[in-house]
Amino acid sequence: MKIFARKIILLFIPILWMCFLSIEKTSNDLYKYEVVVPNLSIPWGFTFLPDNSILITEKAGKLTHFKNGKKHEVAGLPKVEQYGQGGLMDIALHPDFENNNFIYFTYASSSGEGKGVNTALTRAVFKDGKLTNKKTLYKASPNSNKGQHFGSRIAFDNKGYLYFSVGDRGNRDENPQDIMKDCGKIYRLHDDGRIPADNPFIDVAGAKKAIYSYGHRNPQGMEMNPFTNEIWTHEHGPRGGDEINIIKAGKNYGWPKASYGINYSGSKFTNKTTIEGMENPLHHWTPSIAPSGMAFVSSDRYPKLKGKLLVGSLKFQYVSVCELKNGKVVKEEKILENLGRVRSIEQGREGYIYVGIENLGIVRLNPKK
Repeated sequence: MKIFARKIILLFIPILWMCFLSIEKTSNDLYKYEVVVPNLSIPWGFTFLPDNSILITEKAGKLTHFKNGKKHEVAGLPKVEQYGQGGLMDIALHPDFENNNFIYFTYASSSGEGKGVNTALTRAVFKDGKLTNKKTLYKASPNSNKGQHFGSRIAFDNKGYLYFSVGDRGNRDENPQDIMKDCGKIYRLHDDGRIPADNPFIDVAGAKKAIYSYGHRNPQGMEMNPFTNEIWTHEHGPRGGDEINIIKAGKNYGWPKASYGINYSGSKFTNKTTIEGMENPLHHWTPSIAPSGMAFVSSDRYPKLKGKLLVGSLKFQYVSVCELKNGKVVKEEKILENLGRVRSIEQGREGYIYVGIENLGIVRLNPKK
């Protein structure tokens, strides 16, 4: 009987294997990838210059200009601390970069109040391979000795406002729900660091005036939706409860009072997934995929992807293709699987999708002809 059962199993193994292959082929058959910038450790963020060269941040504190197939280290960075999950993080161009040469970047900084570090946002002029005229536009305070949850992403909206995220810095019970404190927030500024007069807490005594929304854990994805002009984010949950949110002025996104996640130990910290008066995520992942980087596809180069949202998974090492309908994720597919931890995603100026993958580099998604 055992011999017969073994024969049955051996008979079905090739069939199961072919089914597995067909599933893999279905999700990846339309695309191939090409390594454009090799040998990057943790490419946290990157952005394309008008000449299609690339500025790339690496968490270890290195800013690289990739041009004509060669890497050039950019001089003039401020002091970047390597501190737990923190380091050199996101980067973005000013919408009028061609005229002012302004770039923006976030990083872990020890400047300011208290021991430890916190997330800083700095503007600089990038020209001739170096940074000059550096100005710190915002520094979360006080510093913290904890190594978790720095955020951080940067996005401009279609009106020229600058948004950036700072995680709760591992202090979930104090920071995210308190608008008198930094961390666990999305902030909004003018491009020169001034606080907009219509920010939601501008008239609240003691509040951090740059806060635009609060109740966030660790947002590592942020992008303006080019079809609706809304600011979308995603953030890490703990064990489960990663979220996608549409950011609205003054709204509370619930962390940690409401969450689909649980503690890493398996215990609960809340029994609520929704609370009246707080914003519900438009999508959540349980179990957690550890999302990082996001991009909307508006390019005609990918007919089957156009209009969809791409989200990277650090934990499971793939790009999730999220199909959207009425502001909800109705279907997901996986592409670029098992190349490494996906850290960052951008749509280039010529319409191709580029993905920053840890310990590999930046790859371009090419439609198969």
